[in-house]
Amino acid sequence: MVASLVTTLRPAQAGGAQAFVCDLARGLVARGHIVELYCAAGSDVPGVDLVPIEVGPEVADGRVMPGGRAAEPVAALSEGFERLFTALRARGADAASIHAFDVEAFQPERMRTVHTLHLPPLVPAVVAAAARCRDSLVTVSEAMRREWEAAGVSGVGVIRNGVPDFDPGTPAVERRAIIAGRISPEKGIEDAVEAARRACLPLSVVGDVYDPAYHRARLPHLEITPALSRPELWWRLASSAVCVLPVQWEEPFGLVAAESQVAGCPVAAYRRGALPEVVEEGVSGHFAAPGDVEGLARAIRACLHLDRAAVRASGRRRLLIDRCVGEYEAVLSS
Repeated sequence: MVASLVTTLRPAQAGGAQAFVCDLARGLVARGHIVELYCAAGSDVPGVDLVPIEVGPEVADGRVMPGGRAAEPVAALSEGFERLFTALRARGADAASIHAFDVEAFQPERMRTVHTLHLPPLVPAVVAAAARCRDSLVTVSEAMRREWEAAGVSGVGVIRNGVPDFDPGTPAVERRAIIAGRISPEKGIEDAVEAARRACLPLSVVGDVYDPAYHRARLPHLEITPALSRPELWWRLASSAVCVLPVQWEEPFGLVAAESQVAGCPVAAYRRGALPEVVEEGVSGHFAAPGDVEGLARAIRACLHLDRAAVRASGRRRLLIDRCVGEYEAVLSS
């Protein structure tokens, strides 16, 4: 498995795609496969053998910033991927599962290779590389398949993400809303703040600053809890009345939405991207039209009346990682 090198993998993840890569690797290990995860040096993924690739801090300039500055070509990132693929070819494998968002990750291999497109077609060079790619391509939702097809990349399959079947415990539910994830403009944090205020709920914001310019300009005084480890986040979700996701882009999947439902916490969200595929409307959450803050406040209030046991049952029925691992197992062995 190959992760992006622009950030390390760690117990408190930078984003949903990073968390998913770790969950998928552990899921394949649990099924008896030998998994080597190629990732930035300094990563920490318990239970998985890592092949660390040394890169400098300047690789962060290659991050895709939805709603922010365009990603820049970074020589250190290209050099890091050259070292990564040199190591992969030397070590060998039966198959390669590529989860990097970078154009440098599209390199021809002599093994069965599957590229997962975790993001929308935001970067022209990545779109061009995917269009030329002769390896298998999959993405994480029907919404993303349509986005990539509209961008000229055909034949993309769909393997929806999943989350572990965790037990969130039985914390007391506080009358509080939560928004969790990277601090970045596409997450719609300002709308969450205003909608929670109109719904008369305090809002807890959890995540690391991914786009510093956005944070300085738009959220300088907002109290933010740094990213939590997965078990800590699951507990926080389970103890929150509602999770708010007013996304400002075509959300590729929405891992926090999935985790929230499995934790028994309903989701109030804008109807964008894959979220209608992830949230069972009227059972595990409610939607508002994109940009409708008052509608989002109504969705938050409506979520307070949902049966939390039914929310958790809905999430566990539809969104667990076991199904996803089986689909990757099949496509990597075909």
